[in-house]
Amino acid sequence: MALNIENFLRNVLLIKHVPTDLNGIKYFKSVFLRSFMLLDAVDYKILAQLQEDSSLTNVELARRVHLSPSPCLQRVKALEAAGVIQRYVALTQPQALGLGLNVFISISLKEQSKAALAEFEQRIAEHDEVMECYLMTGDSDYLIRVAIADMAALEKFILEQLTPIPGVEKIRSSFALKQVRYKTALPLKY
Repeated sequence: MALNIENFLRNVLLIKHVPTDLNGIKYFKSVFLRSFMLLDAVDYKILAQLQEDSSLTNVELARRVHLSPSPCLQRVKALEAAGVIQRYVALTQPQALGLGLNVFISISLKEQSKAALAEFEQRIAEHDEVMECYLMTGDSDYLIRVAIADMAALEKFILEQLTPIPGVEKIRSSFALKQVRYKTALPLKY
């Protein structure tokens, strides 16, 4: 089977030709919707360091992974461009912000049509309290994790925000008594 470069570019890299207008001249610009890269041991070391502390300066990061600053920065930029590194964030302490209650809520919908699922997902994404939302297999359709101040705030959230979403049939809440493990760094094999 002969390798068709155009099909490779369209299907693997997902190149889309977007109509563009520059000073009245119409042309098509190729846009990469997805890219990929093969990671080596140095890339994994960079990722491990950045997952631990994304505020590292490039000079400090380069020192820790045994590179000079310029090649280190090039690798970080490549990881960002390929979508391996999505963004940089600051992790905050929920209790310091008055969010002492961590609640897992299972939600069942009346129907599981594509439209009903899309409507629920669009509506649930509008709420800052919802930290995570998963489409599930099993007894319920969705599992969400909510960071909230207290029981009164939870009651208000359930009655005023969740219940009015069209198609919601059943809501079941479970409270975290203690956080045994919480991490944001993904396991890296290198």
